[in-house]
Amino acid sequence: MPACEDDFFEYLRSIDCSDVEVYAIPEGYAVFPKVPLMRIEGPVAVVQLLETPFLSLVNYASLVTTNAARHRLVAGKSKNLLEFGLRRAQGPDGGISASRYCYMGGFDATSNVAAGRLFGIPIRGTHSHAFVSSFMGLDEITDKTLTSSDGSNTCEDFISLVQNWLIRIQDSSSLHGTFGETSQSELAAFTSYALAFPNSFLALVDTYDVMRSGVPNFCAVALALNDMGYKAVGIRLDSGDLAYLSVEARKFFHAVEKEFVVVGFGKTSITASNDLNEETIDALNKQGHEVDAFGIGTYLVTCYAQAALGCVFKLVEINKQPRIKLSEDVMKVSIPCKKKCYRLYGKEGYPLVDIMTGEDEPGPKIGERLLCRHPFNESKRAYVVPQHVEELLKCYWPGNSSNSREELPSIHEIRTRCIHHLDRMRPDHMRRLNPTPYKVSVSAKLYDFIHFLWLNEAPVGELQ
Repeated sequence: MPACEDDFFEYLRSIDCSDVEVYAIPEGYAVFPKVPLMRIEGPVAVVQLLETPFLSLVNYASLVTTNAARHRLVAGKSKNLLEFGLRRAQGPDGGISASRYCYMGGFDATSNVAAGRLFGIPIRGTHSHAFVSSFMGLDEITDKTLTSSDGSNTCEDFISLVQNWLIRIQDSSSLHGTFGETSQSELAAFTSYALAFPNSFLALVDTYDVMRSGVPNFCAVALALNDMGYKAVGIRLDSGDLAYLSVEARKFFHAVEKEFVVVGFGKTSITASNDLNEETIDALNKQGHEVDAFGIGTYLVTCYAQAALGCVFKLVEINKQPRIKLSEDVMKVSIPCKKKCYRLYGKEGYPLVDIMTGEDEPGPKIGERLLCRHPFNESKRAYVVPQHVEELLKCYWPGNSSNSREELPSIHEIRTRCIHHLDRMRPDHMRRLNPTPYKVSVSAKLYDFIHFLWLNEAPVGELQ
């Protein structure tokens, strides 16, 4: 027997979303439990069919963006964050989505070229260890020429220029004893990469030995590029004691700058990777390091700390009749009826509380005292005099209604909005450990209605 009747699929072909209206909190806003991310209105059968795709889209997007924002908060604003998660994401679609939402959450770039092309996300990355070990020596490089950055001259033998710089570094009194012979296969790989990408030379320096080979080889190639008018991007550390190695590499760069009078070489960028997460970045910050950028993959795109986000889809009204879902777990009790949601700001510019009201209630007004109540705890209540009021739910799909539709911003605008909204949050709400819970409330009228409906719907027990 077929798993499903053919008539059901014929029914699916016959329906559309012309009678559906979708309201949502704009992408990039900070959101909190119990405040509806979306409000969907329409025929119950059609709206019910939207549950799975909407939750699939909202859950993963919110989870990854939040994870990215958390990494941004612990890394600080001054560090570059690079998303390196494509090979760890759950399939190619997950990888593409993760790149998009990590960028929205505050990351600066991705190694995912496809996502860069699709969404306009800046692309950053390095070569692989395999690229380095695939070379045997400098004689494998056939095209040795490099034109200067301004096109005024051409170096016919860039390899010799690199070799000369390596000799000068080896003979330098200030660097004497730091290293001996470097890996020639690594030097060949770096040189080949620089010839191909002179404007974006970022070298992975830990294939053999970071300080005895990788960093000196990088410096030789970077100084040769400097002679041709290019500026090397920097190095990437992918193993070992990242704090110690970054400090030692920085010392080496400063010594090279001083020895050869190359202005700014001491500030050459250092990128760290290797299974980084919030905890390891926090530990590096406490140890002290010289890392300028973090490349994060597995823990970022798989949301290792929390594998799924528990967004749910609940019926709150049908045929203008409010509905409530009850539970022995009060956190699972739904808030009934079609609602409006507002964010109230205080004198210092921070959000104070999110409040839900019934659709027909007047909205909060600036300067007017308002009672905000916890939806389920009668003792938790506070008066608020908002200095700014923001309505959260905007119409993004008006269906056949006359409501105007919000325009969808670019990914860059969403990223800016996300960073702005996180910056506006009170610092104690944003602490990694023991943050102050953000207040989510309902109006006094909605509070009374919730508890009236709760008592009406809850079955009365009988003791014998």
